[in-house]
Amino acid sequence: MNASDILSTISPAAVIIALLAIGGWVFTTWLRVKNGYPLDGAWGQAVYPKTSDEAMERVKLISQENAQLRAELGSVKDRLAVVERIVTDEAGRLSHEIEALRRPSN
Repeated sequence: MNASDILSTISPAAVIIALLAIGGWVFTTWLRVKNGYPLDGAWGQAVYPKTSDEAMERVKLISQENAQLRAELGSVKDRLAVVERIVTDEAGRLSHEIEALRRPSN
């Protein structure tokens, strides 16, 4: 048996082992990302997102915008509730309430 026969016998097994190793690495990386675990760097150190002053400022601005949008959404929900009440109320009751508002209060 010469070297080319040995190589042709071993190479399919080596390719399968290499593909399984790469597939396992991809799968474990996917699981880490999915569950929020830190990824490993080239030498095994944990890779965390870099936090700089600029990034912290962006987070602060986004948080403020989020609070403003939540407040605006709350007011839109209140207005929508009023519109739903107007649409679903009886027509006679609505006209009675409107006329009561038009009358001068004593």
